[in-house]
Amino acid sequence: QVQLVESGGGLVQGGGSLRLSCVQSGSIFSIYTMGWYRQAPGKQRELVASITSGGDTIYADSVKGRFTISRDNAKNTVILQMNSLKPEDTAVYYCNARLHNNYWGQGTQVTVSS
Repeated sequence: QVQLVESGGGLVQGGGSLRLSCVQSGSIFSIYTMGWYRQAPGKQRELVASITSGGDTIYADSVKGRFTISRDNAKNTVILQMNSLKPEDTAVYYCNARLHNNYWGQGTQVTVSS
């Protein structure tokens, strides 16, 4: 059973940075497409960024140039580096692992003050 544990959320002022980490256990990490999603109050969950097993990345238009997703297969970890944060980035951020099924972490709160 795949398990995902996120860390790194918190409160930051606008313009600041945060680094989210997600550690996977229970399966072979390197074969999964890993992603970060977010859900703000009253809104649907949306894709922020994803990275395939081959290292190909995609980003939501709203975060391009500010966020960077990366993975360390030796540590079963996917990282989301978030720079130039804006109040509209405030949301619960979820780690996702996808192969034949979707697996989700418990979420970590990111709050950006103006």
